[in-house]
Amino acid sequence: MCVANQKGGVGKTTTAVNIAVALALHGNRVLVIDLDPQGNASTGLNVPHHSGVPDVYDCLIDGAPLDAVTQQVEGIPNLWAVPATIDLAGAEIELVSVVARESRLKRAIEAGGDNYDYIFIDCPPSLGLLTVNALVAAEEVLIPIQCEYYALEGVQALTNNIELVRSHLNPKLDITTVLLTMYDRRTRLADLVEQDVRNHFGEKCLNAVIPRNVRVSEAPSYSQSVMTYDPGSRGAVSYFEAAQEIALRGAQGAQVGGVA
Repeated sequence: MCVANQKGGVGKTTTAVNIAVALALHGNRVLVIDLDPQGNASTGLNVPHHSGVPDVYDCLIDGAPLDAVTQQVEGIPNLWAVPATIDLAGAEIELVSVVARESRLKRAIEAGGDNYDYIFIDCPPSLGLLTVNALVAAEEVLIPIQCEYYALEGVQALTNNIELVRSHLNPKLDITTVLLTMYDRRTRLADLVEQDVRNHFGEKCLNAVIPRNVRVSEAPSYSQSVMTYDPGSRGAVSYFEAAQEIALRGAQGAQVGGVA
């Protein structure tokens, strides 16, 4: 599942990290691939990602299998991460001349990523080659949408890109999940945005909504997810509900697939 939205600051990394931790704490084997050169997901999971650490760059440019760059996340037995170092910042340019440049991540996952229940790919805030690699490797897209005025403005470009990737590179790809983030129930605007997004995406929207919550913002500064930093906070409870919905939808989809 790739977590994508080319708008920055909508909660992509926070969503990828917290949902992954919530699922791992409940017994699922989960991998987080940090595909953002800023390395925020690596920070949030307290995974070393200084220069020189084996990272996702090695998979994209040198063809390393995923296993070779995967680290166990400390304190959470079922969670692993592939970090992003600053080297990844140049990968966008270096990939331009690489053979089969759009499917490098997919190949790395196929070469060593089949022992997980969930793989989350945290995308950078752009629609460049890194995001395209994530879309080609994934089967599902999770779009976090901030409850603000311009919420749906950039989503059209993202959905067009997803459509292009589906028709040319990855027919399995589908937008399955939309999550509303930074919801402030005191404002009328948040209600209007929620209605707009639910009208636009219908059943793809999760019922769980992530509120604006200071604990969610504080957790990364302690190199933690909000799930471990303050499990009783509104933010943690909301992310747990979102993870539960994603798990239930996945189980129902598997049953339907099995019947078919």
